[in-house]
Amino acid sequence: MDALPIVLDGFLADDAEPGDREGAVCWRLTCSAGTDHLRDEAVIPCTTIKPEIAQALLTERQPGDLLRVTGHLTLPDTADGVIRLHADTLEVLWEAPALALDGDGDDAGTVTARGADAERDTAIEALAEALTALAGAHGPETGIRIHISPTGVLGSGRQHCHSIVITPARAHQLADQAHTMGCHLDSERPDAGTVPDSRTIADITELFEDIDLVSLTGTVLSSTRPENRMQVTRAIDDMFGDVCDLEDPEP
Repeated sequence: MDALPIVLDGFLADDAEPGDREGAVCWRLTCSAGTDHLRDEAVIPCTTIKPEIAQALLTERQPGDLLRVTGHLTLPDTADGVIRLHADTLEVLWEAPALALDGDGDDAGTVTARGADAERDTAIEALAEALTALAGAHGPETGIRIHISPTGVLGSGRQHCHSIVITPARAHQLADQAHTMGCHLDSERPDAGTVPDSRTIADITELFEDIDLVSLTGTVLSSTRPENRMQVTRAIDDMFGDVCDLEDPEP
């Protein structure tokens, strides 16, 4: 059967291994059909005899790396045959961070790490669910794929990998919302580089200490219509406490 030209994006499932032929390398690619359901994922056996690809897979790439493989897909002639992708080019879309090994045997540190992993996985699921709902149904127009996965070597955490396709219009909306959220957070965050000097703090403190709340209350009530004075008095009490009880605010 003729080989089919194809381009696949997927995660490197395991460490690559030398193939049966001299100079050949074999590996497995975990690919998604473009939805957020695990049943739509497939593991595709891949092989190559390209020296540069073989060298990169054996010495540089690690499980969890997101790769784009271009090549030809060979379909089996029999029902029990094996599909295999013969790779011509390899592009790294995302590198999985190296796994940090801790050999001190600290059980408390292990428990803390597991708790952090659980919180991370919950956050991933929440983000993937929100993005999937945002994506909705999309037609054949050009889409944008968003990959979400835990950091580190995936191992058993591969079930927390998600591949979601959104339209360019949705991507613009998402970018606008992210920008708005960033501006809101920045507005709430104090500027660490701006600290009032001691003289300014002293001036502000002196200003507030010199305010005579009784006199201020009398002035406010004097400028208030009689029918509104009770409401204004209660408002002032809510702000400053029971400042005064003036029957007649006129001086």
